[in-house]
Amino acid sequence: MDLSLPASLVDKLLRHLDLLAQWNRRYNLTAIQTGPDMVTHHLLDCLAVVPYAPAGRLLDLGTGAGFPGVPLALARPEDHYTLVDSSLKRIRFVRHVKAQLKLTNVETRHCRAEALHGEAPFDGVVARAFRAPQTVLSLAAPLLAPGGRCVVMCGQAPAAGNPAPGAFTRVSAVPLRVPFLAAIRHLLIGERS
Repeated sequence: MDLSLPASLVDKLLRHLDLLAQWNRRYNLTAIQTGPDMVTHHLLDCLAVVPYAPAGRLLDLGTGAGFPGVPLALARPEDHYTLVDSSLKRIRFVRHVKAQLKLTNVETRHCRAEALHGEAPFDGVVARAFRAPQTVLSLAAPLLAPGGRCVVMCGQAPAAGNPAPGAFTRVSAVPLRVPFLAAIRHLLIGERS
């Protein structure tokens, strides 16, 4: 992973964490609360996904405090991100981040993933700490355009079996290296038919 990020991007990424630390004192948005851990476990963890996320219109299922959607939207401003969460306090926080960082390529939705069926298909779906990886693939399959990709962030290597036969041409588990993070990380990637 290339860590030579433009200063303007680093400033915005760190501003996201500052806002998270402020809100976390009142609303308990995440268990990770120290600055260095927030950088490795949130920002660098999410930025490691950039090479695997498809371009275009992406959906972040269960965005929580905006991860991985906000870092991805900052790193790739040419793409459009829809960040979805069923928790109103988390969506309120993400809306605040969107306004503070002037993110014009981010849309927020307060709903459950199942409520998105019937929407225009997405080029990609990303998810982190949302549900079991195979469950995320099953939820994502009907939301993806043909040729779209679902990228699920997880710890241990998940089973690479296809949970939605006919929906994905290939499902693979990929090890992920996150700088300065000793924890095991993997991606479960589903390629849509």
